[in-house]
Amino acid sequence: MGSLGLKPINTNGQKNSTVVVIEPEQEQEQEQEPASPATRLFHTKNLNCHIIAILGCTTKINPDVIKKGLESTLLNHPRFSSIPVVDEKKGVRNWKKTKVNVEEHIVCPDLDPDMDSPDEYLENYTSNLTTIPLDMTKPLWEVHILNIKTSEANAIGILKLHHSIGDGMSIVSLILACTRKASDPEALPTLPSSTKKEKNDVGLLRRFCYYVWFLCMAFWYTIVDVVLFLATILFLKDTETPMKGGVGVEHSPKRLVHTTVSLDDMKIVKNALNLTINDVVMGMAQAGFSRYLNRRYGNKNGGKGSNKTNNLPKNIRLRGSIVFNIRPSTGIKALAEMMEKKSKARWGNKIGYVLTRLPISLPDDPLDYIRQAKNIIDRKKLSLESRFSFTAAKLTQDIFGSKVASKVTRRVLSSTTVLISNVVGPQEEITFYGHKLAYVAPTTFGLPYAVTIHFQSYCNKMTISMAVDSQVIQDPYQLCDDLRDSLRMFKEAVTKQDMV
Repeated sequence: MGSLGLKPINTNGQKNSTVVVIEPEQEQEQEQEPASPATRLFHTKNLNCHIIAILGCTTKINPDVIKKGLESTLLNHPRFSSIPVVDEKKGVRNWKKTKVNVEEHIVCPDLDPDMDSPDEYLENYTSNLTTIPLDMTKPLWEVHILNIKTSEANAIGILKLHHSIGDGMSIVSLILACTRKASDPEALPTLPSSTKKEKNDVGLLRRFCYYVWFLCMAFWYTIVDVVLFLATILFLKDTETPMKGGVGVEHSPKRLVHTTVSLDDMKIVKNALNLTINDVVMGMAQAGFSRYLNRRYGNKNGGKGSNKTNNLPKNIRLRGSIVFNIRPSTGIKALAEMMEKKSKARWGNKIGYVLTRLPISLPDDPLDYIRQAKNIIDRKKLSLESRFSFTAAKLTQDIFGSKVASKVTRRVLSSTTVLISNVVGPQEEITFYGHKLAYVAPTTFGLPYAVTIHFQSYCNKMTISMAVDSQVIQDPYQLCDDLRDSLRMFKEAVTKQDMV
């Protein structure tokens, strides 16, 4: 298949982040802004994390149009036009405004449009991107344009950026702020709004009792979760399963794969059981992991790895780090106005995470997966664990410094098995600078996981994208199939339930 057409940006070949050091006597007229605690954390050796978003387009991509679009929108955001620097005199890390040459951030390899295996090429290309560090002397982002026809798109755009620029929610919102509805080139895409149940008129005493109960539950669940969180820092670890990464897994190359399921099918299950899409997502994860591990354990024990035979060891502890957005959403419209007006509005990493138990089992009723997931998620919603994790990381940095905070954070994450996030996307087809999108598949790499899973909705589809260590997850497409088959299993179960 030949070379992927990529060259390392840094000549030193190191994978750890480096920064530009500003000498005290150097000229510093250009504007600088102190780096946030999250930025400092993501520039440590233990948490050198990146985001990759793969955008499948229905038409060929015009690089000149993309360049002009980026210059008029994304570059107006301060994080996309600044570099991280360290002030030696003060010993602090800052964001320094710099002049951006868009040409240096866009990679357009010369490819054979009639290549034999474009899907395999794309997978190898994106995997290679996980091994090449970003150039820290330039703003920490780049766009790759691959004008090849894959099984799902006619061209591929890849946005790679450092996680210190912002969290997944803010980055996806920024990308969407650069898009427009395919049906109306002047209109921003719309996101589904959470529908709140109408409150019935209840007496003052009943309402008072409800708030007392709510506060008591929130207090109790928070205490329990904080204790388990601290136990994870000290000694509590997940079971060593075929899904768990070992020491140094964050530095290994990752394979980026994805699959697509019907969002309408997820809504059928959601409506039948009076749940949320997030409940269905967690139920799919729980069922998919159980089926995958059952097969792996069956193969390991010399069996055929059938899901009909229970090969699972007893008392498997498997937890996921679930990402929570802890700030009120700024919204796509606000971000679009911010970029147009070249606003200095702050936007970055405002995420906490919770450690969520994912029971591994093979119940007779597949809907038990979703019922278990709903009970766990409902309890987590009453807890303040996500805010505790965010505040604890910030406080640890303020007291002990970023290196200690990163080691503690890494210890927590590496004690769990998988990272899961679910981001809501637009309800209608959208265009990215005039290029209609077929799918959006974001993911991350650089964290101590052998597998990270991101659910991204778009139109009537849900894309499940994964970054996996192929030394641990040697059959990632089988894991994709297990997640997809879990939804089919749920849909069949609720259909039979309605017929009874």
